Amino acid sequence: MRVWIDLTNAPHVPVLAPLARVLEERGATVEFTARPYGQTAELAALHGLRVEEIGAHGGRSRVGKGRAAVGRVHALRRWAKGRGFDVGLAHGSTDQPVVGRLLGFPTVTMFDYEGAWLQHGVNCRLASRTLVPDAIPVEAITAHGARASQVVRYPGLKEEYALWGFTADPTVRDALGVRPDALLAVLRPPPELALYHRTDNPLFDRVLERLAADPTVDTVVLPRTAEQGAAVRALGLPRVLVPERAIDARSLVATADVVVSAGGTMNREAVVLGTPVWTTFAGQLGAVDRALIDQGRLLRLERPDDLVLAPRPPAAAPTLRDPALLVDLALTGLA
Repeated sequence: MRVWIDLTNAPHVPVLAPLARVLEERGATVEFTARPYGQTAELAALHGLRVEEIGAHGGRSRVGKGRAAVGRVHALRRWAKGRGFDVGLAHGSTDQPVVGRLLGFPTVTMFDYEGAWLQHGVNCRLASRTLVPDAIPVEAITAHGARASQVVRYPGLKEEYALWGFTADPTVRDALGVRPDALLAVLRPPPELALYHRTDNPLFDRVLERLAADPTVDTVVLPRTAEQGAAVRALGLPRVLVPERAIDARSLVATADVVVSAGGTMNREAVVLGTPVWTTFAGQLGAVDRALIDQGRLLRLERPDDLVLAPRPPAAAPTLRDPALLVDLALTGLA
């Protein structure tokens, strides 16, 4: 079996890498493409994936995104034609389902945030199967144009599968220059270029200022883009560290005392690993995050002073799930 995996954003790498390993262990040939955006290709290399970068990110505007999408679809079609793929697999790629339809092979789209209406309006109509967490009701997916018969829901969080077999690297703090006796806060800025996050979010800046003012805290900011990283460095805040390249963020989260993020994947990695985590997401919360908030596993931050800074409490062993289940749910009957 020949499988094509398309990576369009850095958080998709740790999700799909374990699935690729399962496929290869079963004898499949897996090829990877990546959209040149943020640290996607760099993170893929850290996970041992060989990717071919194709296309570009369209920036913040809908027009720019549309032009970039059209160009990338044409480029991916040229790349994929003649390679004999049996199936395509991606997490949120709007390009791969189009190419699959054009070239006549099935595709599987995965996502765990149902609020990206433009993206899922394409994915759900063109993909052969839609794979989502069971916290998201089927009706939320069929609202995007999917047929109920193509929706498959999996138990738990995608991060519980992505972290299968994970062991934290204890040297990651030292490598970044975090003081041994400091509290460690890990911050992830808002997804400023995402259409589903169009709300101005000054809370991140205020949290960063509060942390920088506390001499007991070292803060590591993990930017989504080079521009975000440069902007934070330019502030010259004390004890704020911004890595120059992709790092083992999961190990950092596993050893942190607190995580504050406006995104999703890092928050849910912290939930799984037992690290106290606060969301500053200013858009419409998805079903997964609403469920985690209701369970008290994810906290919503509205004021910087509400953030609790203390040594992380002892955590129970994380709930992890075999990614082979996701492979079976995604591909059984398709390829």
